[in-house]
Amino acid sequence: MKNRQLAVFVGFVVLIALVVGPACATKKFVQGDSAALDKKIADVSTEVEASQKRIKEHDDQLATIGSLITRHDGQFKAVDGKIEEVKTLIRGNLVMTATLKNSDAKFKFDSAELSGEAKGILDQFVQKLIEENKGVYIEVQGHTDNTGTDEVNMALGKKRAEAVMMYLYQQHLIPLHRMSVVSLGSSVPVADNSSRDGRSQNRRVEILVYE
Repeated sequence: MKNRQLAVFVGFVVLIALVVGPACATKKFVQGDSAALDKKIADVSTEVEASQKRIKEHDDQLATIGSLITRHDGQFKAVDGKIEEVKTLIRGNLVMTATLKNSDAKFKFDSAELSGEAKGILDQFVQKLIEENKGVYIEVQGHTDNTGTDEVNMALGKKRAEAVMMYLYQQHLIPLHRMSVVSLGSSVPVADNSSRDGRSQNRRVEILVYE
């Protein structure tokens, strides 16, 4: 009888061990998973904070660069304004103008070569300067019609203005430091570009004389 009771007790103990043992193991496993998950979450949070810090630093750098660009633009504009003031002082007062019209200059298509007629008009212009006998500063402006792109027109206007300036220098020995060229392309028309005659009037070289 006692042996049977002992056997029952031992069996009961073994049963409890079988039930409780896996439960404890499961609890430890869950606790281990939770700790690993908490660590991963903490790592992700750290990476997010680091990324946010880098983004803020980048934004601060961009803001600094933007302020530098704005400040430099203001400085450049101020310098440009001073340069224009100096140019105005050098030029003085406008005392004479002359226009080399396309009908007179007879510029060929996309050409800056001066015709005999154009050279004759420039010779008359110089003779008038000699008669005035004043210290002068000459600005030579090149103008075109609106045929072609802005880039092409600006380049062509400059070539024609330079051709006039070089003729005045080489033929009449007007010092280069007393002359300058500028191309205005098709931006300052004097006639309607929709007609052939209007386009012809717009193709011109203007000479401005300052005292």
